[in-house]
Amino acid sequence: MFSLDWRGLVLPFAYILVLGGTFVTFSSVYRKRKASQRANLEPWFGPHLQRNVYLSLLHMEPEEGQEKAPKIPESILRAALIRRAVEDIHRIVQIRNAKQACSTLLAKGSVGDDLWQRFTRAETEIEAELRDVVLEANGLAPNWGQTIFQSANEIAANTAFHEKIDEIQAKTAAEAEWWEKRRAAISSDFMKELEEESEKKAPSDDGILIDTSAPGSRPTSSSGAGKKKKAKK
Repeated sequence: MFSLDWRGLVLPFAYILVLGGTFVTFSSVYRKRKASQRANLEPWFGPHLQRNVYLSLLHMEPEEGQEKAPKIPESILRAALIRRAVEDIHRIVQIRNAKQACSTLLAKGSVGDDLWQRFTRAETEIEAELRDVVLEANGLAPNWGQTIFQSANEIAANTAFHEKIDEIQAKTAAEAEWWEKRRAAISSDFMKELEEESEKKAPSDDGILIDTSAPGSRPTSSSGAGKKKKAKK
């Protein structure tokens, strides 16, 4: 019968156990370090003020001396939630516009992995935010979660349209003011040129006489008149 020498297998087994333990430890430390780095990365977006306002209204605590917090009207909660959804629409648009550019820059090596990690984390956060808004909307009104982002998108588009109109009007007023100043400067320069031309063309005082005794008389010089008088004599 064939018998195994277990003593000769102790060293290989021990090597495998040590190698496996080292790999598990390294993997755990690596994952914790990566998670810590992601947590310390600068967020893609700034604070979500509209969400904070909504949550503050929803979980308002009673003031000192009051047994319970005052009940917030549902209309105010709905308005705060729709403002939160409008801000989410703005962030979704920014995410969509930046995704292609970020992926292209990452493929070319123009940006590091940190930027892409920030972006993917922002995508995950906005997806969780959208689900939360839908749940809150359904809690305030039945089936409102199905239409809240449609309403928020219309509000965002209307706001952007009015901002564009205001920007165009501001530019138009500035351009009109500039053209008015330009027109005044051109008119002033033109009048100066006319005055200079008129001064150059004005007749000099060289003794020209005008005979007003007969109509249609022509001006004669004083020297010519003297010669005629001498001829008559």
